[in-house]
Amino acid sequence: MNLTKPEKSRIIEMAWEDRTPFEAIEEQFGLQEKQVVKFMRLQLKPGSFRLWRQRVTGRSTKHRKLRPAGVSRGYCPTQYKSR
Repeated sequence: MNLTKPEKSRIIEMAWEDRTPFEAIEEQFGLQEKQVVKFMRLQLKPGSFRLWRQRVTGRSTKHRKLRPAGVSRGYCPTQYKSR
């Protein structure tokens, strides 16, 4: 897997975002959920990885099929505020 530094950074950012499903990462970068977990394990410090795993485990918004009907986008409307 040859990823540029900006691509790695974007994958980490998407993986941390609550509303970005693993399927979106797969569509953009070709990494399935198991590969994202492995990638995160290699990229993050051990404590950060444990916090991330704890955060995403069982989170319904990280999987499109488990999402509530009202969650249709990958980010919160207040996340990107115009200045």
